[in-house]
Order: sequence, then C-alpha cells, then structure tokens
Amino acid sequence: MKRREFIILLGGTAAACPVPLPLLWPFAARAQNPPSSNQPAAGQAGQVGQVATLQGSAAVTRGNAATAIALQINDPVFQSDALATGADSALGITFDDETTFSLSANTRIVVNEFVYQEGGSANAATFNVAVGTAAFVASLVAKTGTMKIATPTATLGIRGTTGVVDVPQGGAAGAAGGEPKIKLYPDADGHVGSIEVFNPQGGRLGTLTQGASAFTIQRGAGGSFRAVPFQIPPQEAARDRGVLQRLFVSHNIGRRMTIERLRSRGPNRLGPNNRQPGRQQQPFNRNPRPGGPPRAQPRRGNPDGRGQKR
Repeated sequence: MKRREFIILLGGTAAACPVPLPLLWPFAARAQNPPSSNQPAAGQAGQVGQVATLQGSAAVTRGNAATAIALQINDPVFQSDALATGADSALGITFDDETTFSLSANTRIVVNEFVYQEGGSANAATFNVAVGTAAFVASLVAKTGTMKIATPTATLGIRGTTGVVDVPQGGAAGAAGGEPKIKLYPDADGHVGSIEVFNPQGGRLGTLTQGASAFTIQRGAGGSFRAVPFQIPPQEAARDRGVLQRLFVSHNIGRRMTIERLRSRGPNRLGPNNRQPGRQQQPFNRNPRPGGPPRAQPRRGNPDGRGQKR
C-alpha cells in the first residue's frame, strides 16, 4: 500500500471507528490520561501499603498537591498520604506489616509515619484520624515497635489489637457532633490487646484492656482533657459489628495482596523456606567441592567409563 493510500485509509478509519483512536494507540492514551495515584510526590519515600477494598469513592492528597486523586483497588499508599472517603463509601488499606484500616464514610486520615522492616528494631507507625470513623487491626509494627493513632484531642498507643476511633465533625471534645470515642474490641481470633490513651502533652489518661470497652474524650477544667469510661449502647454496638465485619474482610484480602506484592519485590526478601510458587530449583551440583575441578565424565561409547585404554 502506498503512503498516500494509507493516510486516506487511516483518516477514514478515524471517522468511522466506534472506538476513539487514542484507545487504539496506547502512547496517545497515556499522554491524555489524568495524573495517576501510582506515583509518590516529590520527596516522598517508597510505597508502604495499598488499597485492599473500596466501596463508593475515595481519594488521596499527596505531598503539596492542590487536588486529590481518586483511588482504586490495588493503588499504592505512601507515607504522608492524606486519605479521604466520600459519602456512603468505605475504604480498606493494608500496610506492609499487615496492619489494616477500614475507613467509613466521610472519614479522613493521614499516614504521618510508617517504618517497617522484618526483624527490625526501629519499626514505627503514626496515623492521624482527623474526622470520621476509622477501624483498625494492628499487626507487626505494634508487636515489634511503636504504633500510635493521633486524634485532635488524644493520642493512642496501640498494643496489638482491634479498635474503632470515632472523631466527630469539628474533632474536639464538646463539638456539636458528639464526643470523640475510643473503643477496644477483640481480634478475629478472640485475642484482646490494649489501647493506652494520652493527652496532647503526653500525659496518660487511661488504658483499655477489656473487649467492647470504651472511653469518651471529654474536656476538663482549664482546657484539659480526660478519658471517661462509658458503656457502648446496643444500637452503636450493632453499628460497630458491621464496621468490624467490613474491617476483617479488608484485612484478609489485604494480607494476601501484601504478601504477593512483597514477594514480587525480589528473591532477597524471601527466606530459605519461602520459595516462590512455581520457581524451579537449581540444578544439582555435581561438584561437591566449591572451586574444585569438575568431576570427570565417562568417555563416549562406554557409559561406566571403565575398560578404556590409557
């Protein structure tokens, strides 16, 4: 086909084809796509987690960006990300240590810090729940290092457990939406950890150690705060059961995704007993002495190598 005929044919295809040409040409589609949430902002560290589940809509604001980017399942999460859910939405995020957060509708959290290394001694994570309802399952960072959840009125020290944090609109104790609440629940296997509650200055306000126990954070004299135990009402407990059920589903899905993602980073992350599925074993080394000469092979025509003339 001559070049002129080809150009005419291409022009006719563009007019008649029901699929836009940018979708037929991958490089054109990439050039016209909006910014992706798969890249960290300038100066951000590497990926620390990923989106495990999503119902409705959620978005991330990354670095000093002026606009939020819509999230999708399997999108990465980076340190310093601000994550927010829309109305009638829910978002599940699982981090590298398998800690999982489930955000209910109209919830916003920030990943202030996340440092995790298998077998490391400096593991640490800090999350900020600015508003809304955030349920969590703490995992290896809480067991091997320090995990904290900050709210506008209190900071929580997490000791390997499951919990729900409710921060009303406005965030502060005494706000029109109600008092902030901290609730401790059993893990899926029945284990109960603990949640230590501190005021913004670091003073201890109290500790939750029993399943289905809770504090409200109330304003005291002189602008101070106090953690007041309260009995979770039946209607609220029923709502929390739904929140926890969604959390545990996200946790199970996120754990599998995290394991596969960390395996894909390379064989250096795998121990001797964690061979990748489907990976072939190395051929047997016929030379038992490293660095020594190879074992002599039998001469052709005589399989056992004996009876040859010198």
